[in-house]
Amino acid sequence: MATGIEEWEAFGQSIDVGGEQVWCARLAAAADGGDEAPILALHGFPTCSYDWTPVLPALQAARDVVVIDVPGFGLSAKPDRRYGLGSAADAVEAAVAHFGITHLDLLTHDMGDSVGGELLARDLDGSLGFSVGRRVLTNGSIYLEMAHLTDGQQLLLSLADERNDAVGADGGAAFARGVTATFAPGSPIAADEIDALTRLAARDGGLGMLPRTIRYIEDRRADERRFPGAIESHPSPVGVIWGALDPVSVVAMAHRFVDVRPEAPLIVLDDVGHYPMLEAPDRFAAAVRDLLSRL
Repeated sequence: MATGIEEWEAFGQSIDVGGEQVWCARLAAAADGGDEAPILALHGFPTCSYDWTPVLPALQAARDVVVIDVPGFGLSAKPDRRYGLGSAADAVEAAVAHFGITHLDLLTHDMGDSVGGELLARDLDGSLGFSVGRRVLTNGSIYLEMAHLTDGQQLLLSLADERNDAVGADGGAAFARGVTATFAPGSPIAADEIDALTRLAARDGGLGMLPRTIRYIEDRRADERRFPGAIESHPSPVGVIWGALDPVSVVAMAHRFVDVRPEAPLIVLDDVGHYPMLEAPDRFAAAVRDLLSRL
């Protein structure tokens, strides 16, 4: 899988969602997987779908994989407006419909767990445009009250919900430091991966939009039971993969979840922090494939 930004962009396309351009891609399986459902992989905050590039070759071995940059992130448009989980889920639904998919498996990380929770809640409400077969949760604040928000996240939340170009005035240095601070000590992340994530975040003034795009946390606080409630209660089989050394979405969240869903297998990756797909891509991809094969 090529990882240059220009090559990555060429794998996908921009679609119109409510007058905004949303980048998404359906990456074809390397081999015929029979009737295996596509995997929809949802990214977290403050990065984008580029997070998944190290694990895509393994995930694409026998399945199509769908990725999307939700509005305000990565290669998608970053208009100066209020952001939230509802609009992110709307974009995901539009992308899935664009690719003509009616049934899929769900892989979510960080904010993607919450976006996935909104999709699952819609399904439980009978309003989702596709069905979910199996799910894999990884390193997200399923239980917001247990989250250890970083100093940077708390700073962004303390700012007004408006564009603030002072946030990106350092060219992305603080962004890069904030992301790498969530890795486990000594994680072997290539500098060019961090550079690419930073450039994608900064694209079209995106760093100045961080005080707006982080407002999904306010959505969680305003209607907290909707999201973990759907994640817990949705009848689809679910498994969990967690980096043991995540300083934000602490591993205790994963254990709490499997207490509620005791049939859910849990794979804890030792010596891995908040971004297991970047920090330990081979182990993470193997764990995803393992869980999806036995759920």
